[in-house]
Amino acid sequence: MYRSASDYLLKWKNRKRRKPLVIRGARQVGKSYLVSMFAEQNFSDFIEVNFERNPEMKSLFTGTPEKIIRLLELKYNKKIDIENTLLFLDEIQAAPEVFAKLRYFYEDIPELHIIAAGSLLEFLLENHTFSMPVGRIEYLHLGPMTFEEFLTANNNTMLVDFIQNFSLSEDVLEPVHSDL
Repeated sequence: MYRSASDYLLKWKNRKRRKPLVIRGARQVGKSYLVSMFAEQNFSDFIEVNFERNPEMKSLFTGTPEKIIRLLELKYNKKIDIENTLLFLDEIQAAPEVFAKLRYFYEDIPELHIIAAGSLLEFLLENHTFSMPVGRIEYLHLGPMTFEEFLTANNNTMLVDFIQNFSLSEDVLEPVHSDL
């Protein structure tokens, strides 16, 4: 299913010195789905750490990014290829100490593709008691699916083109209005 945020993710992926990306948004808007779909289409390997389902995983995120990578490789029994692996830290609001560590990934291993996502991050960021990684992470807000994304998902691309080229001076005939 197409989300316009996929275009942003692809540009982010292709940057030489990228910051870890944090996707913010309400629950059930498709953050995890978007990242999984993006990983499937653009990476040969994908590691997902869900801190709500597996809170014990927080303990692996101590020390340097290099040490963290080694511990993740042991846990998942696979080598993390910096160029071809997407590391996804889902429900990061459940692990604020891990959120604070993101800055070190940018400083030490900027080649690593790392995305974090979480709901209610605004509350975490507002009441944080950790050192904020200011300037060392990038944010993307994901809202609910737009009407154009909905039409595209339902194979109504001609209606999308119609909306994008529509002028308020035009009338929308009832059959087209009904389809919309």
